[in-house]
This record gives sequence, C-alpha cells and structure tokens, in this order.
Amino acid sequence: MKTSQDLAAIREGMKQLVALRTVDGFKPDAAAQDYSGKYHIMLCAGPGCETSNSLAIARALEEGIKANNLEDEIRVVRTGCLGLCEMAPIMVTKPDGVFYCKVTPEDAEEIIKEHLIGGRPVKRLQYDESEGADPDGINVPMGETSFYKKQMRLTMKNCGRINPEEIDEYIAFDGYKALEKALTTMTPDGVVDVVLASGLRGRGGAGFPTGRKWSAATRNRGEIQKYVVCNADEGDPGAFMDRSVLEGDPHAVLEAMAIAGYAIGSDKGYVYVRAEYPTAVKRLTIALMQAREYGLIGKNILGTGFDFDVDIKLGAGAFVCGESSALMKSIEGHRGEPRPRPPSSAVKGLYGQPTLLNNVETFASIPQIILNGAEWYSSIGTEKSKGTKVFSIVGKIKNVGLAEVPMGTTLRELIEEIGGGIPNGGKFKAAQTGGPSGGCIPPQHLDTPIDFDNLIEIGSMMGSGGLIVLDEDTCMVDTARFFLDFTVDESCGKCTPCRVGTRRMLEILDKITAGKATLEDLDNIEELAHFISTNSFCGLGQTAPNPVLSTLRYFREEYEEHIVNKKCPAGICKALLTYSIDPEKCVGCTLCARNCPTGAISGEVKQPHVIDTEKCIKCGVCIDNCKFDAVKRG
Repeated sequence: MKTSQDLAAIREGMKQLVALRTVDGFKPDAAAQDYSGKYHIMLCAGPGCETSNSLAIARALEEGIKANNLEDEIRVVRTGCLGLCEMAPIMVTKPDGVFYCKVTPEDAEEIIKEHLIGGRPVKRLQYDESEGADPDGINVPMGETSFYKKQMRLTMKNCGRINPEEIDEYIAFDGYKALEKALTTMTPDGVVDVVLASGLRGRGGAGFPTGRKWSAATRNRGEIQKYVVCNADEGDPGAFMDRSVLEGDPHAVLEAMAIAGYAIGSDKGYVYVRAEYPTAVKRLTIALMQAREYGLIGKNILGTGFDFDVDIKLGAGAFVCGESSALMKSIEGHRGEPRPRPPSSAVKGLYGQPTLLNNVETFASIPQIILNGAEWYSSIGTEKSKGTKVFSIVGKIKNVGLAEVPMGTTLRELIEEIGGGIPNGGKFKAAQTGGPSGGCIPPQHLDTPIDFDNLIEIGSMMGSGGLIVLDEDTCMVDTARFFLDFTVDESCGKCTPCRVGTRRMLEILDKITAGKATLEDLDNIEELAHFISTNSFCGLGQTAPNPVLSTLRYFREEYEEHIVNKKCPAGICKALLTYSIDPEKCVGCTLCARNCPTGAISGEVKQPHVIDTEKCIKCGVCIDNCKFDAVKRG
C-alpha cells in the first residue's frame, strides 16, 4: 500500500520525465529544452491512430532502436489520443516537439537514422500547416497550428502525454493528488461544496449541475449502502470523446470516482462501458489493477480508513442504456429499460440504493477542480456553462478529430478554424450536434457561442459532444431520416409514444424521400413529433424527434421540394433521381456502358450514349466512370 510519502517520492523521482514531456499549449517547456541526451517518442495509440497501424509503427521503432543500441537513449511511449485523427497515425518527439503525421512502419528506420541519431527531422513526414504553400509551414510549433491553438486541454490534458498503462506516469503528473487532498484536508461536505461552486455541469447530455447531483446523494451518509456509477456507454454516432479519455487517461476516472465515493459516503463504484471498446476496457482494467496494487482503490486508501472499490461492467451496445435508470437495470442483470421517476437515482438507484451517476468526461474534470479550486474552474467558459467541452468533429470537415475548447467557443471557430472548413472548397450547410437527440444548426447560427443553453435555444443540444458537419451535398430530409431510423432501432419498446410514434414518423419520412408524400404529411409529422416529445417515458423518446423538428425549422423548403416538385436538391434520395447523358459532352468512350451493372446504357463507339430509365437502378457507377462530365443526375 502506498502512502502520501510514497506518492511524493514517485513524483520526485520522475521530475526529469515531467520536464521532458511538459507542454504549454503543446509546445516544449523551457525546462524540457535543457534536458538532453534522451528522446521520448509520444506515439498516439488512440482509436484513430490505432486503426491506422500505430502499434505496428511502435514495434518498428522499438526494433530499430534496439538494432542501433539506443534503448537507454530513446523511449517509445504509446499514449492516448492527440486529437488530430485526420493525420493519423501521428506522433511527437520530446523534447524538441517535432510533430509527425501519417507515419508508416516503413518510415521508422528513416526517423531513427535521420532525426533521432542525425538530428535532422524528416521534413516530408512533418505536419505542414500551410499544405506545402509555405516552406516554413512545417516549422510551426504544434500548439500554434490552427487545429490546436484555440484548444484548452483540461479533460484530455494527459492524453498524448503519458502512457495510460503506467500508473507511475499518471502519479508523476499530479495523479491521485486530488484524492489525497480530499481525504486528508477536506470534509465530504467540503468536497461537494467545491464541485457546486465550480459550476461543472454534466457532460453526458442535458447538462444537469454536477454539484447538485452530488449534494442530493449525500443524505444518510455512512448509514446505508450507496453506489457511484460511471456512464461510459457512449452511443452517439460519430462520438468518441469518452472512449478516448478512458483509453488515454483511465486513472483520472478512477480517482474521480473515489473522490465522489468519499463525498457521498459510498464504498462501491461501477464503470459501465460498452464491450465494443476493447482498448478502453483493457486500459481501464490495467489501471484498476495497478490502483488496487498501490492501495489507491480498495481498503484503507492512503491510510485514512476510507474504503472504495470499483468493478467494470460491460454493456452490449444498447443506446437506451445511456439513460441512467436503464444503465443501472443492465448492471443488475436485467433488460436495459428506463424506470419511472421520481424518485431520482440519488434516492433510489442501483439495487434500489442511493446512486450517483456521471459520465466519463464529467468525472475526468473532478481531480483538477479539487486540486486547483472552484474559482479557477469557474473562470473558464460562460456564465452558465463553465469549463471546457470535448467535441468529436466528424463528417464533411478537413480536420476530423477531437477538440477540447472552452465553453463559449463559437461554431464558426470549431468548424472553420479548428476543423479547417469543408474539404475541396465545399460549402457549409449545417452542423448536427447532440447526436440522435440533437438538431441541425444552419449557417446563420455559426457565430453562436457553444454552451448548454445557447444550443437548446437554436433547436439543438450539447449531448455528449458529437459534432457532425454537413455540406451542400447533404440532403437534410435524408439526414433526419438517418437519425430517426437509428432511434427506432434503439428504442427499448417500453412506452407506446416512442415504440409506435417514432416508427410512424419514420414511415412519413420514407414517403417524403420516395416522392409519395403530401403537404399534409408535414403537419402530421410535426404533430407526432411534439406528442412523442411530451409523452415518452425517457430521454431517448423525448428527444428522438429533435432532428426532424430542427430540419423542419431551418430547411422546410427542402421538405417541400421533395413533396411538391418530387426532387431532392442534394441528389441523394434515389427514388427522386433521374440519370441522363448530355449528348453534347458524351464522346462515346463506352466506359459508362461497360461498367453499368444492369446494362441500362447503350450506344455506339464514338457516338452519344443513352440511359434506359426503366433499367437504371441509380447506383451512380456511370458518374464515377465518366471522364467528360457527360452523365447528369437530377
């Protein structure tokens, strides 16, 4: 069992490591600049880079380092997500801060010989902020690039800085210091007061004040069994924030849960994580084993007499289990279905006992709030939404990845500056926030400061932080249909408004995209949407109509175009498309005819071709193969 003195000794013994890796906005710290003789290669092993072969790169680097007898001089560190997934796999060398992207295993030898031995960074692999337009573009420090310079990494401060499978590295960067402070210098009520004063709101959905939730769970402290639950069942399409925190900094969640247990009087916690996240489960399991070995989770933590242990429960991927009461039913071994409220989970939750439940990102904020104080945290963000928020930026965007920004950052900053804008000069059409529960935000609201209340006011919501960017080639009716189809599949079926109502809405959307609807159907779908929102049993059903309502609010003319003129302006809805060949542009190369899967195209060589609309299945192969822009879709 480790004592406070042991933790202090670990931190003292790893001062040089901290100096080498310490960053200030992703730039090497001055202290690290003086640390010579060693390199740490910080190789991203987050979800994006791992699927882009980063582990093979790590092996290639380690083999090359060993072949050159440099094991004592160079260390390869598999870290959590660095954020810029579009450039995966990425890595940063310390202490010189060289930022490499799109590295392959075959590049390892060159990096070792040229950079790590020869002192000459491999320019062709360095991130080029100017995309080749400026010879000095590759010399821009990582923290000053457009993707990083407006970020403030608090929740993800250790992702990319430590090996998440080494507890000593977490401790070196003040890990478990907040738990030590809470247990030795603060009362349980004092901990709750700090969380209340910080203004932290839950990062999993509606943004309920975290301190109020903790305060409600303090009743009968020490008299009855209570539970602390971490919701890691991240199910929104395109969202991977919680997964990345678990993969890159799992100890932060365990430390926060122990602090929460002390605050409310609980000795037992559960992390509910979906089984589809094997790397997150693996690293969380390793972290839990190490924390138990050090006595930082378990009995008599730091010799204070406080007991707190954690179990990991795997979910099967049911979206409804993101709802707190359904999640707790699943932990108990039952089918994941929501239960009536009140009473709240703080009164009657897991196994019928008072339960505190927060999501991964919320918990990951707690250690820093305890260490740095409520005033520090509340100074970040907006009046009613404090701190930072992690967004997964995906879709029609140049810089796909994770970005953590202060609350109040505008959508324009996120999309055009951090995200790099629409690729290939495309035009922004909308941003979907909040996943299936959120809404689509049009261009006129790009300068809206992002916080919980502002997003609700413009017809969307924060949700867990997914941000899907849509361009001019996106059909908003089809987009609404996509999200509604998802919620129909994920409905638990317990209540009629959600089970039946969302399916009726989906049927109307199917009619619209097939060109078979009437304007009366728009009135019907709106009426259904409002009924479902006000009568569904849980948050899944109550928010399921949001994508439809927001697209009707901002893109109603697109619905009307589908209904009245039987046309899809974006050219997405197949039933409303027709393919034709412009005889003025067709040179009779026969490429389209030779590749058509149904033989719908005919014509002589060097003569204009035609498409038989009866045979055409509207697959688009003809457009893909035409080199003369002769095939038209409309």
